[in-house]
Amino acid sequence: MGRLGNIAGKEAVKAFQKVGWTVMGQVGSHVVMVKPGVRVNLSIPQHRELSTGTLRALIRHSSLTVDEFLNLL
Repeated sequence: MGRLGNIAGKEAVKAFQKVGWTVMGQVGSHVVMVKPGVRVNLSIPQHRELSTGTLRALIRHSSLTVDEFLNLL
């Protein structure tokens, strides 16, 4: 398993876009992403560095594994 560290919000958005998530809009400092057929929306903070807990929760909600996500970066 890789390490989740020093990943910016913009990098996370680009990685999720590679697997079909699209940007629906922005609410404050958070980008909201949706995917057809999935009931969950991802709300990704646009910080320079995402906390590992936040990033793990986003990965879990997107039905990816940590390794799959790290391969998208």
